[in-house]
Amino acid sequence: MHPGGTKMYQTIKENYWWNGMKRDITMFISKCFVCQQVKVEHQVSVGLLQPLSMLEWKWERITMDFVSGLPCTQRNHDAIWVIMDRLTKNAYFLAIRMEYSLEHLAKL
Repeated sequence: MHPGGTKMYQTIKENYWWNGMKRDITMFISKCFVCQQVKVEHQVSVGLLQPLSMLEWKWERITMDFVSGLPCTQRNHDAIWVIMDRLTKNAYFLAIRMEYSLEHLAKL
């Protein structure tokens, strides 16, 4: 990332000069792809922070994830289904096959 147009102009003019240099530098800065992504005025506002709701019961809210790409076990399990309670942080780890259907996973 580089400085703003004025500072960049001041730095460059110490060693170089051409007709329309300030205009060219300003144009270059305004079209710089990296600057467009990084500068604060181009970033989406995320809004105000919201408090997390306090949970009262175990297993009221859970999170789930899959750990896949593992070598097969003797029972041909090649993944782990991780289910975690958000309140107590208790976790269950179930050995599964990635080919299991959603219906089969629901029965587990």
